[in-house]
Amino acid sequence: MSTIENTPGIRPVRYGLEDRFRFRCHPGVSCFTRCCRGINIVLTPYDIIRLKNRLQIPSDEFLALYTEPRLLEKTDLPMVTLKLLDDDQRSCPFVRDDGCLVYHDRPTTCRYYPLGVASLVHKEGADDEGFYFFVNEPHCRGFEEDQDWSVREWRCDQGVDRHDEINAEWTDLVVRKRSFPPNIRLTEKSKEMFFLASYNIDVFRRFVLESTFLKRYRIEPDTVAQIGKDELALLRFGLSWLRWIFFKEGDFHLRAPASDE
Repeated sequence: MSTIENTPGIRPVRYGLEDRFRFRCHPGVSCFTRCCRGINIVLTPYDIIRLKNRLQIPSDEFLALYTEPRLLEKTDLPMVTLKLLDDDQRSCPFVRDDGCLVYHDRPTTCRYYPLGVASLVHKEGADDEGFYFFVNEPHCRGFEEDQDWSVREWRCDQGVDRHDEINAEWTDLVVRKRSFPPNIRLTEKSKEMFFLASYNIDVFRRFVLESTFLKRYRIEPDTVAQIGKDELALLRFGLSWLRWIFFKEGDFHLRAPASDE
């Protein structure tokens, strides 16, 4: 196990789960909340669920008010980033001088800071150590603090291990799509379904329960009941459906046409 020094200006160094670093952020550091301004925060499916529930608004309203659409590099997949304020510092909409208004439900990227994730492979048999690196921004004074962490300890302390567990299927879809040859592109309908199941969880629920979806797919009644009341079950269902759409993997089955029954 190695210890990696946090010297400003050094090139990023690969971290494993047992590598250690020094960091502590609190209102007493001179740079407090500077990392919440001029940033690019990609939101994950679980981030959307946590934040829209914190604000007590539906997912489509949250997406319209607080996010900007993007195409994820090398995948052609739609994703969303947090919409920053149009102020001099391009601040996060939830940051104030004394801290974060939604700290308990903050996004995955914020939880990882000052770490970044350079490799995201979650399938069974993959390298459990992952690939992490230290985001050593020149303005940050947190690395001068005396609190010592391993990557594993930091992820647990910040709750990001739980976020990664919930987002694992989505992350795997993104990583696998990135490996596609450039000439293989998704249809606009496939991208629309990816966006719906990944981010717009409330509209996706209506799509499954109130459209012809259940007439086209054979879904067990217990599953229908569960996804109607449990957002995480609905998210897992949607991601499994996307895996079936993209890779024809899983146990989704189309119903036979009525004339054949």
